[in-house]
Amino acid sequence: MRVLVLGAGYAGVTLARDLERSLPDSADLIVVNDAPTHLVQHEVHRAIRHPTIADAISLPLDDLFDRAEVVIDRVTGLDRDARRVHLADGDSLRYDYCAVCLGGETNYFGIPGVEEHALPLKRLADAAAIRERFFEACTHGGTVVIGGAGLSGVQIAGELAALRDEEDAATDIVVLEQLGTVAPAFAPAFQRAVRDELLDCGVEIRTETTVERATESTVETDTGDIDYDMLIWAGGIGGSEAMANERPPVRADLRLDARTFVVGDAARAVDADGEPVPASASAAIREAKVVAKNIADQVRYAQHDEHGDFPPRPDPYRFDVPGWIVSIGDSAVAQVGPQIFRGSAAKAMKATVGAGYLTTVGAVSQAVTLVEEELHE
Repeated sequence: MRVLVLGAGYAGVTLARDLERSLPDSADLIVVNDAPTHLVQHEVHRAIRHPTIADAISLPLDDLFDRAEVVIDRVTGLDRDARRVHLADGDSLRYDYCAVCLGGETNYFGIPGVEEHALPLKRLADAAAIRERFFEACTHGGTVVIGGAGLSGVQIAGELAALRDEEDAATDIVVLEQLGTVAPAFAPAFQRAVRDELLDCGVEIRTETTVERATESTVETDTGDIDYDMLIWAGGIGGSEAMANERPPVRADLRLDARTFVVGDAARAVDADGEPVPASASAAIREAKVVAKNIADQVRYAQHDEHGDFPPRPDPYRFDVPGWIVSIGDSAVAQVGPQIFRGSAAKAMKATVGAGYLTTVGAVSQAVTLVEEELHE
């Protein structure tokens, strides 16, 4: 019996570590990832201003797993009929059960010129490119335009505003959002607090503004053109190559079929209450725990070969997180239940959550480094 976990982001690492404990000893567990490290994605924006944080948020996969075999390669295709996963090096892997945890890629929505001229932020190399471009083009003035005011766009804007202030630069930072508010997927009180923090940082916010085209130096929108010196795109999440650049819809059991699950940002999930699940690290981690149990149950049933019994019914995933936290430069906004926190209280919560995650995967020294970076900026 062979179980594949595709991707080693939050969902993949959580799922594989749980499967290491719950799968029968006779089952093979393989993790496929395009890099030998696990990236703590929600801290990548920090590397724009503090490149040294890279060591704290990039964890070797060999240190995270005890039992799983790690294959370093890029997944290029998934053949569910043949139950095979195709890899960039030309090989393929057969599976009995598979969890697709490949995350999402930057979605440019086919807007002319955006993919060609904008910088994304998905990896450490992207953070380094943004930092380099800022020092090349923006420390003596100019304009940075950020497309998208979801949590990623908000964090990028806050980090660049803080970097601008550290460098005493006269740079304008403009966030564009097609919808009517920043952080549009979240509760109104959280949205208002995020907006206030951005404004306090000196970030200009333009909501209800649709990007229609980008050239080498201008963003064309339905409310007017904006000349820029650096364009960053955080406008949406697209699917991976292996999923035909789509994020397939899945129900609360998170299954594409009886043998194939999709977890985290790789899918558009609806939970047990029929509610859409927002793309977030906390949701991905909780989804992964449900899927790990369901796969382990299915494998144990198959190995017992008790054909007279009904197979175990998969547990559904129900979206339930205690709150939300977003960094904005040297500050943060947190929501816990109905309460909103800003400033030092929210920043302390952010440090605690980040360190707590690193501790759960055994990266204690990196957790200490992350807390120091968060609280002593």
